[in-house]
Amino acid sequence: MALDEAILEAAGRGESLPTLRCYAWDPPCISLGVAQSIRDVDLKRLRMKRWDLVRRSTGGRAILHTDELTYAVIAPIDNPHLAGGVLDSYRHLSAGLVAGLQQMGMSVEIESERQLTEEERGNPVCFQAPSAYEITVEQKKLLGSAQVRRRYGILQHGTLPLRGDITRICEVLQFDTEEDRTSAADALRNRAATVEDLLGKPLSWEMAAEAMSAGFRQALDLQFESGDPSPAELARAEELQGERFANSQWTERI
Repeated sequence: MALDEAILEAAGRGESLPTLRCYAWDPPCISLGVAQSIRDVDLKRLRMKRWDLVRRSTGGRAILHTDELTYAVIAPIDNPHLAGGVLDSYRHLSAGLVAGLQQMGMSVEIESERQLTEEERGNPVCFQAPSAYEITVEQKKLLGSAQVRRRYGILQHGTLPLRGDITRICEVLQFDTEEDRTSAADALRNRAATVEDLLGKPLSWEMAAEAMSAGFRQALDLQFESGDPSPAELARAEELQGERFANSQWTERI
């Protein structure tokens, strides 16, 4: 999370190119949306699992990051691929995401914008709550994305679950009763899926990352240069980690 923010600052100053970043997590980590309450997480259960906890810069609800591909699209505020409002840029970037999933062998649908119900707005789990221009396969939510806009740049990142039990997140969230926990897990299983669930076979992280890059190249007519974060980005990420992302005053502030 700190490195995404550091690249966003650098790209906004014109010191770094617009970036598509793909990465994974170790150990597993729960990320909260920037405005989500820490009370949604059962911290005792989280410690027992030895999973990490972080608060994102972007909005949305809780995500369990494990056995997945996380992507980040980062660019200056005047980048034409992120022009217009939030929904305009979501719609534009979704073409790259859809093409990436198609490269993986999936038939993809995009659901149109609609108003959330009161129950959906209060749901702590990202993959159980629909969103505008959400990407689904066989009516199952497959990609969760969120965005933050600064005066100098835009970061959109999201997660693509590759394998494993999609309901594991429910094990570390707060519920009034165990029956409620079981019901939430059942609802999530009906609502969302992993790539392996939908393909019927495993797909490696490396193959998923290459397909995602190919999708953005194809759909948005982009050219990529492979590269590592700059020393300045890494140094700034370390600062941001201490100031914010590894700091309980940030993570538990709400």
